[in-house]
Amino acid sequence: MPSLKTRIILWLIRNRQIFKFKFGRNYFDPKPEAIIKLRKDTEKAGLKFGKIPADIAVEPTSIGNMYAEWVCLSNAPKEKAILYFHGGMYLIGSPQGHRVHVSKFVKGTGINALVFDYRLAPENPFPAGLNDAIEAYQFLLSNSYLPGNILLIGDSAGAGLCLATLLALKDKNIPLPAAAAVLSPWTDLTLSGASYSLNKFSCVSPLGSSETASEYYTGTADRKNPYISPLFGDLHGLPPLHISAGSNEILLDDSVQFAKKASESGVEVTLTVGEGMCHCYPAFGNIFPESAATLNEICEFLKNKSLVETVL
Repeated sequence: MPSLKTRIILWLIRNRQIFKFKFGRNYFDPKPEAIIKLRKDTEKAGLKFGKIPADIAVEPTSIGNMYAEWVCLSNAPKEKAILYFHGGMYLIGSPQGHRVHVSKFVKGTGINALVFDYRLAPENPFPAGLNDAIEAYQFLLSNSYLPGNILLIGDSAGAGLCLATLLALKDKNIPLPAAAAVLSPWTDLTLSGASYSLNKFSCVSPLGSSETASEYYTGTADRKNPYISPLFGDLHGLPPLHISAGSNEILLDDSVQFAKKASESGVEVTLTVGEGMCHCYPAFGNIFPESAATLNEICEFLKNKSLVETVL
């Protein structure tokens, strides 16, 4: 059972619309102009979501024509890197808006993170984002990072893109990273999991958001394409995975089913389901005890996998 503090915070998040004097559940506005506005609003909110620690630096860079940035600790090992896949339904989100979240993983692991600004739908549907992700991973390889010293982290749609990227890298015979941690991964854009209906009213996501995002990102492609919905892929040979999800979110089954299939395929999988927790709850860090505990668990998992690869 979540603590009282946690339940209050999650209630406020789930009912955040009341602070704008809007009552009833939020419905997602699918109009392109509304999505553009949502990007701007989300960007502002992300920049206000706490402060980056004083010992964290942000260093802009570029990957071809794509903006990216390093979130860095001065004393972090230079030979290791996290490649971070930001979330946002494939429609919104950016490295700038995720700096605070990314910094928590950098602090927790002691490893610097590269966050890349992949192209978003509806302007750039699949496979634009996947191509950008592959390019970002190859950027690290071309800059002398060994695969065993690279870790992947993703949240929400970014977590789904992270898993899809692993499948694409495997199929292209590109050496895989040491491990990956995914928060509330979107693994099934056909929306077949029971939690889409069972957790419809307990999830913090606006009603209709997954349906709209799936349509915009997929475009004319098959939603069962494993590079779109990794749940339908051949998961044999993937690196160790840490998967976390909240029991109250619509993507719960996406996480549980993917973890089950990966484990049955011989992949080392750690699955953590937070009872009463919301979407991507570890990203809240020290705001409430359950998020802090799972964030620490993820960071320890990644540190251990990085250490194993380094020793070997």
